[in-house]
Amino acid sequence: MNYPIWQLGFPGGLLIAAVAVLHVFISHFAVGGGAYLVLTERRAYARNDAELLAYVKHHSKFFALLTVVLGAVTGVGIWFTIGLVSPEATSSLIHTFVWGWAIEWVFFFVEIAAALIYAYQWDRLGRETHLIVGWIYFVAAWASLVVINGIITYMLTPGRWLETQNFWAGFFNPTYWPSLFIRSAMAVGLAGIFGLVTAMWEPSALRERVVRWAGWWLVLGVASLLPLSRWYFHDLPSYSRAYFSGMYTAVQHALLAGAVCAGVALALALLFALLRPKMMNPVVVAVLLLAGISVMGAGEYLREFSRYPYVINSYIYANDIRVGQVEGIVANGVAKISPWVEGITDDRHAYGRALFAMECGSCHSVDGYRGMRKFARGWDAKLGSAILLHLPVIREIMPPFAGDEHDRAALGSYLASLAPATPFGANEKELGQQVFAIHCAMCHSVGGQRRPLDLKGTDPEGIVGMLGTLGDINPDMPPFTGTDAEGHALAVYLSDPRQ
Repeated sequence: MNYPIWQLGFPGGLLIAAVAVLHVFISHFAVGGGAYLVLTERRAYARNDAELLAYVKHHSKFFALLTVVLGAVTGVGIWFTIGLVSPEATSSLIHTFVWGWAIEWVFFFVEIAAALIYAYQWDRLGRETHLIVGWIYFVAAWASLVVINGIITYMLTPGRWLETQNFWAGFFNPTYWPSLFIRSAMAVGLAGIFGLVTAMWEPSALRERVVRWAGWWLVLGVASLLPLSRWYFHDLPSYSRAYFSGMYTAVQHALLAGAVCAGVALALALLFALLRPKMMNPVVVAVLLLAGISVMGAGEYLREFSRYPYVINSYIYANDIRVGQVEGIVANGVAKISPWVEGITDDRHAYGRALFAMECGSCHSVDGYRGMRKFARGWDAKLGSAILLHLPVIREIMPPFAGDEHDRAALGSYLASLAPATPFGANEKELGQQVFAIHCAMCHSVGGQRRPLDLKGTDPEGIVGMLGTLGDINPDMPPFTGTDAEGHALAVYLSDPRQ
């Protein structure tokens, strides 16, 4: 809360994801592609294959253009977006790993210089010297990955750093090694995919040899992902592993998409690259490119989701509030902590809107992606305020609300104002179904997997009695704030044996 809020109208995390997935896709190709270049060049020398050597020359220029230009631009884009969306977390990462960043930037400088020399000095350098430059590039690129991997995995599993604040404890954290191997395997697979891209520009006589060679890279990289992913999953925090149990549809969709796209890539590589290289064509290559970026996107999404409700596990929440600050904010209120809400605390609607931007805007929008208007439909101010007391129970991926009673009332009132609606129905059961959607469905289902309620055949009057004592039944349940008629309709709906 030390920084002003940059409000886009949609969650800032979505912007970070759009830039980051493209950058990660290119940067992993930059690592694997470096090894692909020098090993293909050596293969051409060993076989005295002038056509293959000409292919490597063409591929190296494409490689330099894509990785040095677009890779660098998207890398800067990540810094720009995370600095605006999560300034507290960005500051923490810089201060915690300042020497790590410095080392990574040195490797990056060497990487750029070596890539340009390698791509544009074929005619001026001898064979051995040119290969040495290629190996320098690959070592610098992989070393850059080694450093960045330590910082990225720290955000999910900081390990003993939370107690010691030691650089190496945070860097070599519990998921460091499995993540490094997964990313290296992905780099190998992407090198094969982009090898196929440039192979499509070559004459048919050469294309078949390049397709089979690039296909081996793709198969090796993709086939390694399953065992490495199981290793990685085993080292995730226990609360993160629970997200993969089926409780979140988005996680299941990402898992399925990643697995299907990896399977498609592997099958196409085996069939068209290794068994029938003559049949490889631009359409298949385009599908492989799409599958590759989809696997990368699914993996990055799952890694990000696994951190929730944190951006740095157990240290900074996803809404950029430090864990150690929450108690003080709850005791004193947001206005005492943040200078960005001065002068509006007496205007409940304006103050609530500012609190929404500060505490919810990193994940939610008003409309659109994770839009709160649809989630808060039918809420009253009392229900909105009560729900804010139970956020981590309602959704495990949400941080606790940081604010005092005045703050909760303002934000609860603002959320209730987004979609005020009074439940109505043609009959009492239909009305009860709408009341259930407003008051209960955020936590419970009827006949579903998420905290299912099975009150079929129960006396409706008994259920009405329960509604007045929800806090006694479970202190984590918000009170029922509907009217008596709505409460009775809800009881009729829940007791209906035909559910």
